[in-house]
Amino acid sequence: MKEKNLLLIFVRNPVLGKCKTRLAATIGDFAALEVYTFLLNHTSSITKELLVTKEVHYSEKPTKNDLWDSSVFVKKQQVGKDLGDRMKNAFKNGFENGFENVIIIGSDLFDLTQSDLEQAFLELETHDVVVGPAKDGGYYLLGMKSINSPVFKNKAWGTNTVLEATLLDLKENKIKLLEERNDVDNYEDIKDVPVFQQFYTEQ
Repeated sequence: MKEKNLLLIFVRNPVLGKCKTRLAATIGDFAALEVYTFLLNHTSSITKELLVTKEVHYSEKPTKNDLWDSSVFVKKQQVGKDLGDRMKNAFKNGFENGFENVIIIGSDLFDLTQSDLEQAFLELETHDVVVGPAKDGGYYLLGMKSINSPVFKNKAWGTNTVLEATLLDLKENKIKLLEERNDVDNYEDIKDVPVFQQFYTEQ
């Protein structure tokens, strides 16, 4: 399984004032950084035991000796002018390196589990594409067996139109939609989740 399956994990370098800016607008930069660091740790914990090759793609230069164990995760820097371009390049590189099933996730999903990811790779055995819809109209997971360039172009990234536009691009493919999940972008995404209340005072 390991040789043909690749998991791409897109992360932002956890720098004060540069991550979770929409969340920071409500709870402040320091609390937003703490929340994001917590989410990064969660993402690491649910992926480190997966029997697949794992690459962490940093928004800026990869960091040594951080929470991503270099013996478990291959560290790379994202390349491209926008999110779509960066994702396309990561997928393209994965397929060029011989992987048959490539899945990408972000790093801001508290309700994502290892079994969710295992199921996604299983679904790619019998589907062309696997998509995990996010509650905000985007997606938290995208898996493919070959590069499909249109899904990475002409998208208003970060808006509620991304999922619909992506599914239109994929209408000729056999698609598996996974369960909807909620990624953390705004205060509303965490205000009713008790585990996050350690990082801020009630607004």
